[in-house]
Amino acid sequence: MGTGLGQLASEITDKLEIPYSQIPNFPVSTVEGHAGALIFGKLGGVDIMAMQGRFHYYEGYNMKEVTFPVRVMYELGIKTLFVSNAAGGMNPAFKIGDLMVITDHINFFPEHPLRGKNFPTGPRFPDMHEAYDHELINLATKIAKEKKIRLVYGVYVGTTGPTFETPAEYKMYRTLGGDTVGMSTVPEVIVAHHCGIKTFGISVVTDLGGFDNPVEVSHEEVQEAADKAQPLMTEIMREMIKRTA
Repeated sequence: MGTGLGQLASEITDKLEIPYSQIPNFPVSTVEGHAGALIFGKLGGVDIMAMQGRFHYYEGYNMKEVTFPVRVMYELGIKTLFVSNAAGGMNPAFKIGDLMVITDHINFFPEHPLRGKNFPTGPRFPDMHEAYDHELINLATKIAKEKKIRLVYGVYVGTTGPTFETPAEYKMYRTLGGDTVGMSTVPEVIVAHHCGIKTFGISVVTDLGGFDNPVEVSHEEVQEAADKAQPLMTEIMREMIKRTA
């Protein structure tokens, strides 16, 4: 759960909460809006494991550290991964507060999470045609229609950060096929896919860029927009988890 999206944790019942600082070999989240705890419990009556806050390449961690929690999830038997993030919107049809279902991604990180010795969880050269599971996307669409929640769909561009994009960068990413851009998610999804874990992702559109009138953005504004979108995202995620159990 990314920036401003940790409220989903309040929906978890029968919880056991472990701060990252108490888990051997776990990095520690340093970003405001990321609580930094691993939670075990139930959501929608289903046993789950949740990360309240994630780790980023821009914090100084390498890709092995950023994706280490996904390796732990695999060893614990996790079959499905739900990821969320706050992202800048580049698609002119998007509005601040929109929930964008991630259909694909573009990787702009300078270090690949599978670089190095291959883990036996997957092949040396994994196919990435369906990094985001089509069945889960269809399920989210069905649930959103039932609950009359607006969803948009698109490609997420993963970048290093920590700077927000310049107007020219927004335009470049849009030209390359991106709909939202952010500083996370892609590494975790790649490793989950390599492990055979099905993945579903949502970007909360917290700001807009790349248009004729550039708008300045701050981390506080991103958090505020994410906070407002939380109830709708929580409703979709909870119902998806219940129906995929």
